[in-house]
Amino acid sequence: MRSPTIELTLLLSNAMQIVLSPEVEALVQRQLTTGKYKSAIEVILAAIQLLEQQEDIYQGRLQELQRDALIGQQASQRGEVVDGAIAMAQIRANLRSRYSSSEA
Repeated sequence: MRSPTIELTLLLSNAMQIVLSPEVEALVQRQLTTGKYKSAIEVILAAIQLLEQQEDIYQGRLQELQRDALIGQQASQRGEVVDGAIAMAQIRANLRSRYSSSEA
């Protein structure tokens, strides 16, 4: 016999009722059986916190990439860029010399 569907009501400015799919409900139930959480709402709030953290990481990384792209664009405009194949050859040569000098 299947347990009744979990319905969560979040008290916000307006009441929000959420009906979970059977798969999500099973996930919540598994988390509850671990004893780490006392209620379904605690599981949902923990998931929301993780989502916020993930979004913060994503936004931070996006800003880093945008900054790096701007730095690259500015370097390109100043003529300070190297062809990709040449750059890779230089990197490989530097690595070879670094490894060969450390082995000596």
